Amino acid sequence: MSSDRETRAEHMAWCKQRALEYLTRDPPDVFGAITSLCSDLGKHSETREHAAIHLGAMLLLAGQLATGAAARQFIEGCN
Repeated sequence: MSSDRETRAEHMAWCKQRALEYLTRDPPDVFGAITSLCSDLGKHSETREHAAIHLGAMLLLAGQLATGAAARQFIEGCN
């Protein structure tokens, strides 16, 4: 598990890696990937208020992250 002992960049890399693992499943688990990212971002003081938490949830619910490719682009674009 990640913690505040890591830098923001290390934590972000950890969050993205865990989220992307959901997309390697057959079929890709888009819901799991985005919810993992959102949950993990909340586990570090410097990413707890990250815009991707709310944006990812909104895009997912609106059907804008319906494919593995769309979810991957969103996750990899977070910084």
